[in-house]
Amino acid sequence: MSQSSLVWIVYDISVNKTRSLIARACKNKGLYRVQKSAFLGRLNRTQIEELRVICEDIIDHETDSVFIFPMCDEDFRKVRLLGKAFDPDLVNDEVKALFL
Repeated sequence: MSQSSLVWIVYDISVNKTRSLIARACKNKGLYRVQKSAFLGRLNRTQIEELRVICEDIIDHETDSVFIFPMCDEDFRKVRLLGKAFDPDLVNDEVKALFL
């Protein structure tokens, strides 16, 4: 398996069914929900490409947005969280540990 990197998935989707399908795809790839429309986790290049293809097939390209941000560990350590950072009802201890 190729090397994995941290990946943020952030989306803006207005239709509930589409939004649920994108969230399910992220969860199926092992990503963790950190906000209602944001996921974080480790994926390798193949998994990132698979998720991109899934999202491409699901979204409405005229109205929806999905951002896939791969991030190296060095840059991730530079992330600064301001305010409420995470939705406590959605984030587990494993995700919180990434920021400590």
